Amino acid sequence: MILACGALARELQTLLRVNGLTNVTVEYLSASLHNRPEHICGLLRQRLTNVRHSFDRVLLGYADCGTSGEIDLVCAEFDAERLPGSHCYDFYLAPGRFDALQEEEPGTFYLTDYLATHFDRLIFDGLGIERHPELFELYFANYERVVYLAQAGTGKTMTAALSAAGRLGLPLTTIDAGWGQLGDTVAQLSTSKWSPAEAPSMSVAISK
Repeated sequence: MILACGALARELQTLLRVNGLTNVTVEYLSASLHNRPEHICGLLRQRLTNVRHSFDRVLLGYADCGTSGEIDLVCAEFDAERLPGSHCYDFYLAPGRFDALQEEEPGTFYLTDYLATHFDRLIFDGLGIERHPELFELYFANYERVVYLAQAGTGKTMTAALSAAGRLGLPLTTIDAGWGQLGDTVAQLSTSKWSPAEAPSMSVAISK
């Protein structure tokens, strides 16, 4: 089973297909938890309590994601594994690359395909900036640039990234990141003891 952030839905579905993993149950928690990381672990525990015994192996489609190590405690409790890194920007890159980008410019705001596409909803609406424009400076006064870590890098997502950078009034740098460590992690599942012949269907559920 993979229990993941909804922001990874497209990437995980693609990676499962590319690696021929048809015997995986995938469920997603709402991507809006990006703005409320204190709720992530409670929801993970709730779901894992109900289903952990039904699966040979469980992967949490989260990095640390602002939980200050609590996701690692969840993994220990339920014998689960999580993605490498501190957050999605980290696991979409090769090991150490995010740290290098931060050292180069600490005042960097990062985008992925998902965050670029849903920028207004997750950032300007989710953080209350549309209702309270005075919050803009509180959140963004210290940023110097936007770095877009492109997964698919379509014309639509590139346009969205340009729009997001424009709303922030910052220069944009684009990195063709691909799937990074996320791709490596899913590829490793295809070499595990699971056999597609044992369970020939993949189910997907999304929690709003």
